[in-house]
Amino acid sequence: MEKFASMAFVGVIAVALLMECAAAQTVHVVGDSMGWSIPTSGGAGAYNNWAATKNFVVGDVLTFNFVTNEHDVLRVPKASYDGCTSSNPIGNPITTGPTNITLDSAGEHYYICTFGRHCQAGQKLAITVSATPGPSPSPTGNPTPPTTTTPTAPSPNSGTPDDCTPAPTSGPAAGGPVGSTTPSNNNPTAIPDSSSSLVLASILAPMLAIVVQGLLF
Repeated sequence: MEKFASMAFVGVIAVALLMECAAAQTVHVVGDSMGWSIPTSGGAGAYNNWAATKNFVVGDVLTFNFVTNEHDVLRVPKASYDGCTSSNPIGNPITTGPTNITLDSAGEHYYICTFGRHCQAGQKLAITVSATPGPSPSPTGNPTPPTTTTPTAPSPNSGTPDDCTPAPTSGPAAGGPVGSTTPSNNNPTAIPDSSSSLVLASILAPMLAIVVQGLLF
């Protein structure tokens, strides 16, 4: 009975830790709707402009969306990235798309397409991967919250002469709210650009199987 309780406790802790780690992972779709192709806008810096708005952490996943046999993905050192050559590659080129690449180390990561002159045309990506999550990039152009002006009540000592009393005009019924302002929603909730549920499921499934096997035997 004690063995059963101990194994159950260890299993629960392990699953909880895995869930926490998996929840922290982010899947980044490279280029978002642009996918992994020769940029049609943004020029040679299109992908680096995209990367500047993201935080990359060890364990995150890069998703490269491209058509098989039309593009590929190759990780290279900085010198090869700058020169758009496949010299000294880090791993083998990935020719089947779409593909996912897990960021397994902190530091600078460089990726290019080796087809034709695609790299020279801007199909290249440089990112900085952190060991732990950092602050989110500050969005630009934040709208200024609306300012509500509160009507000032007249001073009790400053009466209005009877002959200067303004004539009544059509308006809200007596006793209705005066000067109320409905604030506009200038800060819509941001929609996550990606989900890590697939990564979470693939990690938890074998762990749960091990825990169940340990409990039974």
